[in-house]
Amino acid sequence: TSLMTFLYSLFFWIRFENDTAKFQFVETIRWLPYSNINFYIGIDGISLFFVILTTFLTPICILVGFYSVKSYRKEYMIAFFICESFLIAVFCSLDLLIFYVFFESVLIPMFIIIGVWGSRQRKIKAAYQFFLYTLMGSLFMLLAILFIFFQTGTTDLQILLTTEFSERRQILLWIAFFASFSVKVPMVPVHIWLPEAHVEAPTAGSVILAGILLKLGTYGFLRFSIPMFPEATLYFTPFIYTLSVIAIIYTSLTTIRQIDLKKIIAYSSVAHMNFVTIGMFSLNIQGIEGSILLMLSHGLVSSALFLCVGALYDRHKTRIVKYYGGLVSTMPIFSIIFLFFTLANMSLPGTSSFIGEFLILVGAFQRNSLVATLAALGMILGAAYSLWLYNRVVFGNFKPNFILKFSDLNRREVLTFLPFIVGVIWMGVYPEVFLEC
Repeated sequence: TSLMTFLYSLFFWIRFENDTAKFQFVETIRWLPYSNINFYIGIDGISLFFVILTTFLTPICILVGFYSVKSYRKEYMIAFFICESFLIAVFCSLDLLIFYVFFESVLIPMFIIIGVWGSRQRKIKAAYQFFLYTLMGSLFMLLAILFIFFQTGTTDLQILLTTEFSERRQILLWIAFFASFSVKVPMVPVHIWLPEAHVEAPTAGSVILAGILLKLGTYGFLRFSIPMFPEATLYFTPFIYTLSVIAIIYTSLTTIRQIDLKKIIAYSSVAHMNFVTIGMFSLNIQGIEGSILLMLSHGLVSSALFLCVGALYDRHKTRIVKYYGGLVSTMPIFSIIFLFFTLANMSLPGTSSFIGEFLILVGAFQRNSLVATLAALGMILGAAYSLWLYNRVVFGNFKPNFILKFSDLNRREVLTFLPFIVGVIWMGVYPEVFLEC
């Protein structure tokens, strides 16, 4: 079923018209007839690839959980299908209230996935932390949507994009939307829930969290905050730059001292997503295109790294770095695949991340050279923690006292990684396909 959904989503890409800026495949269903709020969906070049990314990652998550999940297997599959449906609806929504409904609804299946199929004892705490952080921030967005509705009489995005708000109202509404989206990105200091949720979530849960859920915040900025409140966006750009640069440097330094494999990748995800916000708020074509490409790239690279960690955890039942070493002699195929995605994570030229980060730095340099220089430090620190992690896990002396049983990746696992490798190289070598939409 999930593969059929993925193939169906590719037809939208094939039939997509690149020469128009209008929303395509638009559908409207009367939802609340007396309040002029409709179930209004459609896609444009921004949301197209996020829909495809969602439908691409879901079969992978189901394949990963096919053997590792022992209890409540049917409910596990149902949770992922519901999560996929909500995420597609989020990226297709052209009505503010409908967007909010599905934006919040994603919390329910993810809360269950972390709380029920999580890997350790703190999974309940992590699930509640994830739920409450996101819900608290989103309440401000709900109040802002109600305010907009009572002021304009509609929540239709296409009408609101042509509606002018006073500067003072723009600032207040922008802050309300920011409270919701900044938690999802996540930005410092509301990033605490992310490493906790990643560490406790099952492997497939981490893939969905890193691959798609982190994109909801940056997608919200790009779809709603920037076009609807342009004056407030200009006003708050220095604030976003400051938070993003702090997050990139702070989380990169924090990543270096982590001892848990999943926490290392989770903190690096925070750094990459704050790189995206810098490109987005550069407010020029290079920065915005770079931010979209880096979001798509992160969805592939970070998800693949979590799958690598999942493969190790399934065999050795630990994610603590000190227990690993010398895997190159016992798991050579895994070592090659892990090296590829480690290099992609540190933005090596020829991989998808390099294209995204290069365009973001070009866009940021046009606006503020100091911000671009400080953001570039993130690439250096990224190389530091990526190579440190790879060296500790793959090279060095093998530790038979800790790891007694070992086996390389099987055919199913290699086939799982193959589409990620193709996607990363394709986006890194020929990004024009993704930019022209």
